[in-house]
Amino acid sequence: MHGQPKVLGIVLAGGEGKRLWPLTADRAKPAVPFGGNYRLVDFVLSNLVNAGFHRLCVLTQYKSHSLDKHISTTWRLSSVLGQYITPVPAQQRLGPRWYTGSADAIFQSLNLVHDEKPDHIVVFGADHVYRMDPAQMLAQHVETGAGVTVAGIRVPRAEAKAFGCIDSDATGRITRFLEKPADPPHVPDDPEVTFASMGNYMFRTSVLIDALRADAADPDSMHDMGGDIIPMLVDANTAAVYDFDDNDVPGATERDRGYWRDVGTLDAYYDAHIDLVSVHPVFNLYNQAWPIRTATPPLPPAKFVNSGHAKESIVGPGSIISGASVHDSVISCDVTIEDGATVEGSVLLPGVRIGKGATVRRAILDKNVVVADGARVGVDTEADRDRYTVSAGGVVVLGKGVRVEDLTR
Repeated sequence: MHGQPKVLGIVLAGGEGKRLWPLTADRAKPAVPFGGNYRLVDFVLSNLVNAGFHRLCVLTQYKSHSLDKHISTTWRLSSVLGQYITPVPAQQRLGPRWYTGSADAIFQSLNLVHDEKPDHIVVFGADHVYRMDPAQMLAQHVETGAGVTVAGIRVPRAEAKAFGCIDSDATGRITRFLEKPADPPHVPDDPEVTFASMGNYMFRTSVLIDALRADAADPDSMHDMGGDIIPMLVDANTAAVYDFDDNDVPGATERDRGYWRDVGTLDAYYDAHIDLVSVHPVFNLYNQAWPIRTATPPLPPAKFVNSGHAKESIVGPGSIISGASVHDSVISCDVTIEDGATVEGSVLLPGVRIGKGATVRRAILDKNVVVADGARVGVDTEADRDRYTVSAGGVVVLGKGVRVEDLTR
């Protein structure tokens, strides 16, 4: 690592995740389970750690207990080598108040920067599903001498209205940064495509500190990284874009190269799970060259008995499928599905119990949900709507520990 610039990583994990309710009723968005045995925060942490960034602060705020516990029990690096991943709660260093925005979160935590004295600060979001080698982005950032480099992903212009959009010239310099514009700009080499901001930034340390101080003193600012800090640095002519298309992740397949999902809504969360279970998955969890890291509980392997079977599905350890039929689903660890039950197109989080003869279709069941013998979820969406959350796309979502009775009895 000799001669490498010194880097501090900051992961913004304070997100409330209102659009993922009820999955966020009891936990921060980055702590939401994903993909059978991960949590959303594992994706960004895996990308950073795999790239050799080993000094990481995870800024937490909202209902952060399960996130703090997950990070402190799962993500242990070598203290001998000065490596750490540490959750940093809102410390109220500047008075008795919570973070007022993502920029304020970093401003209130500048003591971490002063302690570490990094050359560059990597600021990544915590709730996206993707693989990326941030070291390649850092190399470009250092080479161009930009004050900030923003990761941009190419999206069709028609879809770009939902994102922060980047207008850049042919040299990669950002000329405008627009939050959810009605008429998104296009990339220099393709009129049909826009650079959407991935919420991943790299700063020269002095540039970020100066910008945060100026922002903190501005009473009209929302103190948001994308809304305030980046536009300020664009105006100062020191912002550059990094094209995510240029990122070569070891072991990537042609199909999952460049995959990035913002799973901020229930439908996006559901769709990203369905992306995992096709024969040639759109996102491949089995890339050993760039592993998504996590800690799995000490559970026995999954078991299929009494002709129980699962097709096009992921089944986590400790789960038992007994005489039941599972299709196109992600079954997390420690799930029991009993005789005669049917589970189709669903996402079952840890500890779910599905009783005999029950039916679950196009549903997300949070931890420890119990579906009683013969009960039905996702069969009559209108009836479900009266009792549960139903997403815009018609996915039925049950919060932690809900018990579903058989209403026909």
